[in-house]
Amino acid sequence: MDDARDPHCLTPVEHASGEPIDGEREPAPDPEVRAAELEELKRQLSEKQDRLLRALAEVDNVKRRTQRERDEYVRYANESLIRELLPVIDNFDRALEAARATGEATKVVEGVTLIQRELLKVLERVGVTRYPALGERFDPNRHEATGRVASGSHPPDTVVAEMAPGYLLNGRVLRPAQVVVAAVDDANVG
Repeated sequence: MDDARDPHCLTPVEHASGEPIDGEREPAPDPEVRAAELEELKRQLSEKQDRLLRALAEVDNVKRRTQRERDEYVRYANESLIRELLPVIDNFDRALEAARATGEATKVVEGVTLIQRELLKVLERVGVTRYPALGERFDPNRHEATGRVASGSHPPDTVVAEMAPGYLLNGRVLRPAQVVVAAVDDANVG
């Protein structure tokens, strides 16, 4: 067999220039250049990891916020129904007052009292509670002033009469108490 090669016949390990393909590698870069490239890749990886962690944290925040909004929606979903029931309670209060004032119809008073208690229990189960206003300092967030009266026996801006009680729904004012507020008695000023 002849060891001479035909210069026009290329073997799979040779390039057109006649040099072996394995010999085509670029010269090894300077160690400082390789270290710089490695540091740059590490920095890029660190940035991408940081962005990923921030994105995951944002997803968690959105989930928590959505859950909180959903819980609040469910918690206050009955608000319009409850608002509709409050005048019924007010009418019970008025009927009881009128029946007590006349001193008649004891059985009616007892029946209406039981109905009122039951209705108030139902409302309490869904988070509605009455709150007192009489004797309290007027608070526009919790009280709605329906009138002012001159009073020498009460400090100014004190609730002296409650026309309709206030209600809270899970701690938030559902309806402010309708109240009469003490004003300075002009006769005692002087």
